[in-house]
Amino acid sequence: MIESGDDRSQAAPVRLTASTFDETVALTEGPLLVDFWAPWCGPCRAIAPALEEIARTFVGRATVARVNVDEEPALAARFAIQGIPALLFFRDGKLREAVVGAAPKAEIMRRLNALVA
Repeated sequence: MIESGDDRSQAAPVRLTASTFDETVALTEGPLLVDFWAPWCGPCRAIAPALEEIARTFVGRATVARVNVDEEPALAARFAIQGIPALLFFRDGKLREAVVGAAPKAEIMRRLNALVA
């Protein structure tokens, strides 16, 4: 579980697994951006620095997390992830929107800002 007051946890993207995913989505205060990625994916590697910067920028307001689809294929299947990177935006435990592909940093920030209360 990651709460908005836990700045230490939000300074970098949080690694999610099948055993931590549901609790994190349900209990995270504020928006949660989940990046489904893989180490071999060029576009995933390309947006990783932007996601790290977004995680630092949104400390206390939103959480950025990552799911490695090679290590967590059941989570990828559960959300019908067919292309990566896939960015899923959650708020109040519910999926609000998804973006597939290497979205520009400004677009990711715009979507995340729209979910910040």
